[in-house]
Amino acid sequence: MITIVSGLPRSGTSLMMQMLAAGGMPTLTDGQRTPDEDNPRGYYEWERIKQLPQDPTCIAEAEGRAVKVISQLLFALPRRHNYQVIFLERTLTEVATSQAEMIRRRGTSGAVLSQAALIAALQAHLNQVNAWLESNPSVRLCRVAYRDILNDAKGTSEALRDFLQYGLDVERMAKQVDQALYRHRAG
Repeated sequence: MITIVSGLPRSGTSLMMQMLAAGGMPTLTDGQRTPDEDNPRGYYEWERIKQLPQDPTCIAEAEGRAVKVISQLLFALPRRHNYQVIFLERTLTEVATSQAEMIRRRGTSGAVLSQAALIAALQAHLNQVNAWLESNPSVRLCRVAYRDILNDAKGTSEALRDFLQYGLDVERMAKQVDQALYRHRAG
């Protein structure tokens, strides 16, 4: 079984990977993307996953482990594997605000869209992803709201332990949540 952590950018996927690793689940990461001001505890990414559309066989390396796969790449997952997908959900206003702040801090420019247009585009993408997740027979799905992690880290960790059917250390998982890192809140 392959465990996938996914969601929109800035939705809490790095935190979820951190929680799973702390809880004792093996993770597939390479440390190439180092911690920074936007993710001071690291990104927990595996660079090779970006090649998934060109090399779908690479996902086999994640067998028995958790790996972060951005939502845009989910469509490239080959159906010959079984997946447990933990899909992070965060208010789209917070996702857009956090993404804009990260782009500003890096001194780069993103797409020239109003926040309303960006949110509409994110919602359209989410609609496609949700349809794919719900219709894919090789996917067991657990949706996790970012706010639920922050408001009840232990309860969320217990729910993940039960979903994954893996002896996760719930206490260690819950201790990974740092309220100070919740910087882009919707009103």
